[in-house]
Amino acid sequence: MTLWTPNDDGRADLGQHDSFLTGPPLATFARLRAEAPLHWSDWSGGQGYWSVTRHADIVKLNGQPDLLSSARGIRMEDQTYEEYLARRTFQETDPPEHMQTRVKVARAFSKGVVAEFEATIRNLCADILDAILPKLTFDATKDIARELPMRMLGRIVGLPDEDLPWLVSKGDALIANTDPDFTTHVLDKMTTEEFRMMPFNSPAGAELFVYAKDLMARKAAKGDTSGVLNLILAPGPDGTVMPEHEFRNFFCLLVAAGNDTTRYSIAAGLQALAHQPELLPLIQSGAVDDTMADEIIRWATPALYFRRTATRDFEMHGQTVRAGDKVLYWFISANRDEAAFADPNRVNLARTPNKHLSFGQGGPHLCLGMWLARLEVRVLFQELAKRIRSIEPAGDQKFLRSNFVGGIKSLPVTVTLQ
Repeated sequence: MTLWTPNDDGRADLGQHDSFLTGPPLATFARLRAEAPLHWSDWSGGQGYWSVTRHADIVKLNGQPDLLSSARGIRMEDQTYEEYLARRTFQETDPPEHMQTRVKVARAFSKGVVAEFEATIRNLCADILDAILPKLTFDATKDIARELPMRMLGRIVGLPDEDLPWLVSKGDALIANTDPDFTTHVLDKMTTEEFRMMPFNSPAGAELFVYAKDLMARKAAKGDTSGVLNLILAPGPDGTVMPEHEFRNFFCLLVAAGNDTTRYSIAAGLQALAHQPELLPLIQSGAVDDTMADEIIRWATPALYFRRTATRDFEMHGQTVRAGDKVLYWFISANRDEAAFADPNRVNLARTPNKHLSFGQGGPHLCLGMWLARLEVRVLFQELAKRIRSIEPAGDQKFLRSNFVGGIKSLPVTVTLQ
């Protein structure tokens, strides 16, 4: 049991979810960065794609939404324009349309507003840790990493606590729809044609649609106009209101992405602590309070890639990308780029500067939840460090079967308490 042992000979097929079953194929990304930083791959699942693997190249391209558009989907899978319109969220729009939705909710996730949640998060962390740590051996993903973002989702959106486990299970089915541990409708293993108009081509989207509609009806009956969901439904400056299907797509995104990315960041941080024992004393000293969250999130890189689509021909690294081609920004590769990070395959909680790309830095789609994710990660590890003297692996870690969302879905550990 080591920190990272991907089954990777340097030539993994990045289009296959099975290539990520033991963790991201880091040797393949290292080879591509060195030999073919803009690399074409044929794909058995549809139209082939270009892979961008260097940090500097992704930063450069991500700032050009007029050249590389989000408005044709952000995943590798092909879709018709009709399917795109039915499934899209503001993630899958370009400026200026993207900003029209973004500005409605940006304040709710701003640094200042999020900072007000610190006491709430600290109390939640204390409750979670005090309940599970006395067991000494447990699954750190299930019992710690999954719990915190799930409970915060309820606080921010205003959801009943009793609904949260069901909601998060549906979010898992959406965003991890290639892993049979999370869905009965595995995207690349069966026909999901009947759900092609649902987010992520998943039946869980239909169930979340019904829940969102009922939730807003209940809030309206109570005269409750608070929370993020009411902000997104408020009329824009031009008086227009988000169509119902787009609101429901936003709700699905909030449940799925707002929970999973932080969960897998926390899980990756716990994995690092279990394999690099020098990290825990650093956290306990308080010396890395300002830097550790970004390093843990860099290490995790839960969104392995985002796709863009070329709007016109362009050349890069001696290759010609044609209009309509799919271009994948492999953030997991950029965050391991030796040209951007010293010793990138090791966790350095004091790393500064830390120009990781886990939040999509450099483009218009900068993650709305980045301040909340940083705060949750920092506070969780501060509270954990107060309570334990050591943390060690207690079994084999298991990764998601996904080339889109990277995460440790099972992390058995044993702790020694203070």
